Amino acid sequence: MARDYPLSKIRNFGIVAHVDAGKTTTSERILYYTGQSHKIGEVHDGNTTTDWMEQERERGITITAAAITCFWNPSYMGTDLSYKHRFNVIDTPGHIDFTSEVKRSMRVLDGAVVVFDGVAGVEPQSETNWRYAEEANVPRICYINKLDRTGASFEKSYASILDRLSTKAIPAQIPIGAEDNFDGVVDLLGMKAYKFEGEMGKDVIAYEIPENLKAAAEKARAAFVEKIVETDDDLMSEFLEGKEIAYDVLKATLRKAVIANKIFPVYTGSSLKNKGVQLVLDAVVDYLPSPLDMPLSVGTNPDTGEEETRAADDDAPFSALLFKKQDDKFVGSLAFFRVYSGKLETGMTILNSANGKKERIGRIVRLQADKREDLKEVYAGEIAAALGVKEVKIGNTLCDPEHPIILESIIFPEPVVSMRIEPKTKVDQEKLGVALSKLSDEDPTFRVKSDPETMETIISGMGELQLEIMVDRMRREFGVEATTGKPQVAYRETIQGSADVDYKHIKQTGGKGQYGHVKIKMAPLQPLVEGAKIKNNVEREDHFEFINNIKGGVIPQEYIPAVRKGLKEAMERGVLAGFPMVDVSIDLYDGSYHDVDSSEIAFKLAAINAFKEAVQKAKPALLEPIMKLEVVTPEKFMGDVTGSINSKRGQIESMGERGQSKVIVAKVPLSELFGFTMQLRSLTEGRAVPNLEFSHYAIVPKTAADEVIASRK
Repeated sequence: MARDYPLSKIRNFGIVAHVDAGKTTTSERILYYTGQSHKIGEVHDGNTTTDWMEQERERGITITAAAITCFWNPSYMGTDLSYKHRFNVIDTPGHIDFTSEVKRSMRVLDGAVVVFDGVAGVEPQSETNWRYAEEANVPRICYINKLDRTGASFEKSYASILDRLSTKAIPAQIPIGAEDNFDGVVDLLGMKAYKFEGEMGKDVIAYEIPENLKAAAEKARAAFVEKIVETDDDLMSEFLEGKEIAYDVLKATLRKAVIANKIFPVYTGSSLKNKGVQLVLDAVVDYLPSPLDMPLSVGTNPDTGEEETRAADDDAPFSALLFKKQDDKFVGSLAFFRVYSGKLETGMTILNSANGKKERIGRIVRLQADKREDLKEVYAGEIAAALGVKEVKIGNTLCDPEHPIILESIIFPEPVVSMRIEPKTKVDQEKLGVALSKLSDEDPTFRVKSDPETMETIISGMGELQLEIMVDRMRREFGVEATTGKPQVAYRETIQGSADVDYKHIKQTGGKGQYGHVKIKMAPLQPLVEGAKIKNNVEREDHFEFINNIKGGVIPQEYIPAVRKGLKEAMERGVLAGFPMVDVSIDLYDGSYHDVDSSEIAFKLAAINAFKEAVQKAKPALLEPIMKLEVVTPEKFMGDVTGSINSKRGQIESMGERGQSKVIVAKVPLSELFGFTMQLRSLTEGRAVPNLEFSHYAIVPKTAADEVIASRK
């Protein structure tokens, strides 16, 4: 079976935005206009296609990124279907607790439509998503939605994009009217007005620009054309000579500029009122890249360590990146992947280059949210899911066993909130482990561990909402009834000074004894200088460095791994209050051994005790997560809100305006913020909106640290 759509006619793009900007409503319109659904679902009715989980429909928010495949023939092509394109669309969550879904989606997308609320403009999660797109170098189209709402302003929303995101944004359209009078849009490149008529605005009608808008449209078009020609030296010369640049040339140049991230064109409309979405889809076809427009995929050969590349070519060796896992109660485990090169057929055996294990592909499906279409094969540039693959994790590369490669993986933020969870009955105890394992497989920011001292199970995540939904999913999807403790802060421990320790572990109990002797130097871990090479005797990983300076066999080589293992174990357990230790460098520089009594366990215990002793000498400190808090509030509550933030050890960084509201930005310790949303609601009559995002770890003041340490004892 041959490929049904050429690579040039495929668009892999995401719909991203702050919560409540209208992403899911926009996705529902895309499904309707592309013929994938015959009835539009609405978020407020709880019947959307992309928000298919029960928790999503109840809360009216997106929790998990939904993958949709649909087909679009640009509206300007009329009945000529020769230009029809395949869209692989991912509708991503807007809530900060589910930010990992956005991050992992960005890694496999070629473009994004960033949706903004026409009243609020750029909001906190808009900035976070934009930053993820910048990191992944993803070309973007901006869509200012909800122009029908009271207080909506295209100009103010666009100004917030310029101010807070990028000066490369430029209107490709201007609206006709606003609020109750919002009636359509003017396309600046073609200088045509558009209105949307018929059932659900399905008919896109072009007409002459209204007289009262002609001057504004001409001014906006001049700015748009200037922005386009600035990206091409030859065109710029023609433009400065006063020559008229042809429409097709402008369009082709704009496409190159968008793909190169030199321009972010701004569109507008109202998804709920069925105005503007089709023209955004036309823009996706015209300006967002196909897989052919993207740079070669770069990876590493796991056998040689050499850099290799893969082209978006069906005849190249197969390579794909796994970006999402989902447990389906009807078909089992689904592994979502993006194919970067080659093709995958059912029955093929592929290599997981992350663990060296091979998997046979039994079934491949294409997803439309929670519905599935079986495929015999999937080609370069496409997104699909495999059923039944077992030992794979998010970020793993799947590839041709004869041509192994490890593509760049996905890095996730560390969780900042933890809570204790206990099964209610023995039956729940047996099911809990399975549920936790599957949920942590699906979401890399959801972690599970056992407290070695209390034997309690601890779950950790990015926020209270994420943990609340995970517990709810355990109950609904896995039938696990469990009780939870209060959310706890994920503190860390570190050192601020250095230490030199000589430790001997000697134990005589009749018969063979135990003997392990190590000398270590401990110091804070220094960041790597850019371009610096790591020496052969240094092992470095996140937050830990181990330097093996043993000379002349004073400690036999077979005991060195045991020393390293002991140090790592001691780091995990912490010293001050049992929290994991971070950013420590250990230099093992001397020691001794006994021909009979030395063993791996003796050296491991020597390392653990040497580590504990060194920490006590190296100015240990407790670290706490600091959150970036943004509160949008009516002006009359400013004093109450700032007073509340100050009382929580918060540091206010800025105060500004957004529309009629005031915006307070502060850095606040997470430990002070539990229950803050409820408190803010009562302070502001429910009118203030908070947004939290992890910022960094900082040293806990002594008084607060003493309290935390005492509570852990």
